[in-house]
Amino acid sequence: MAEELRSAEGGLVIAIAPGTFSMLAAMGEERIFYRVDVAGQTVTGYEDLPPPEMPPSALAPIFYTVPFREFDVRIAAVARSVRVDGRAAPALILLGQTREGQGAIAANLGNRAAALGLLVFFVAIPLSLFVARSLFSPIDRLAEAVGRRGPRDLRPVLHAAPAEFAPFVTALNSFIGRLRGTLSQTETFIAEAAHHIRTPLAVMRNDAELALRQSGEEGTRARLRALIRSADDAARSAGQLLDHATVLYRADQADWAAVDLADLTRALVARLAPAAEMKDIGLQLRIDGPLPAVGDVVLIEAALRNILDNAIKYSADETVIDVRAAACGTMARITVSDRGRGLDGVPHDRLKRRFRRGTNVADVAGSGLGLTIVAEAAGAMGGSFSLTPRDGGGTCAALSLPLALS
Repeated sequence: MAEELRSAEGGLVIAIAPGTFSMLAAMGEERIFYRVDVAGQTVTGYEDLPPPEMPPSALAPIFYTVPFREFDVRIAAVARSVRVDGRAAPALILLGQTREGQGAIAANLGNRAAALGLLVFFVAIPLSLFVARSLFSPIDRLAEAVGRRGPRDLRPVLHAAPAEFAPFVTALNSFIGRLRGTLSQTETFIAEAAHHIRTPLAVMRNDAELALRQSGEEGTRARLRALIRSADDAARSAGQLLDHATVLYRADQADWAAVDLADLTRALVARLAPAAEMKDIGLQLRIDGPLPAVGDVVLIEAALRNILDNAIKYSADETVIDVRAAACGTMARITVSDRGRGLDGVPHDRLKRRFRRGTNVADVAGSGLGLTIVAEAAGAMGGSFSLTPRDGGGTCAALSLPLALS
């Protein structure tokens, strides 16, 4: 518009090409306002279109935004000099445009950006979950592999793990190795303690028996007999305490191996036969076929030895103890039936507790740990132990252990 403003004979000529306004309105349906002042007088356009606060120069236009007729109008102002009546006169050209199209474009872009953001958000959620699951899946598998281990499994962890967890797995294996070594030292201590306690008691008992044979004074002989009984009680109590400690240790560190329960039962019955013969008690053994199992030999021997020892200790003289071993479904059942004092109405669960004894055995030496050892050994190997009264008097003790799967 400023370029088309020129002087002519008799006045000024300004040519406003339609292309000028159509170019401005290309962004949308906008309203366009203009004003041309020459020598301070409006020659065309909107007289109330606000001019700029500072007059523009001929070289640099001024842009400003003002409210005009309920619109925010962006105005460009430029200055020119024209000749009017042979004299130079200043000209000010203002061209303004509403901004509704820009607002619509901005709103449209904002809506598109919001929609794109929501789309990215909803796509990112499952993608993030998938990536997180992929990252944590090896960790979950490692935790599951370690969690499936029982208290007896102290093998090193060889399960595949992410590289970031390699130091943790190495530290865990180191801890397992130290724990295994500590438990091995505990087992060695138990064995050494058993030797160092039982050996002096046996020597003391032998010396007391020798002194009893050589002594002719009745008072001294009575004291020696009491000393022998005390040594026997101490040896038995110490033995059972150490057996109980061994069972507790082996329950967590059992050495599982193939065991023939038939051969093991036969060997234990033969080993305890001399003790039974001293009371004229017969041991009648019946084994129905081979009984292969997987268990800890030390735990099985401790359980069977305490069952047989209790049967011999509480049975009356010149009676018979029936020992039977047979398969019962998936379990091997070893039953020891005696003609002893019975349970005297005491619940068998109470007799399995530590240091608990029946009300009818106060005159018999014992520590109250024998049945506890049997119950804990059976539980550690996935078996069971029960006590029931026997018809005709006495007790029936049954130890059940899982058979080996063929």
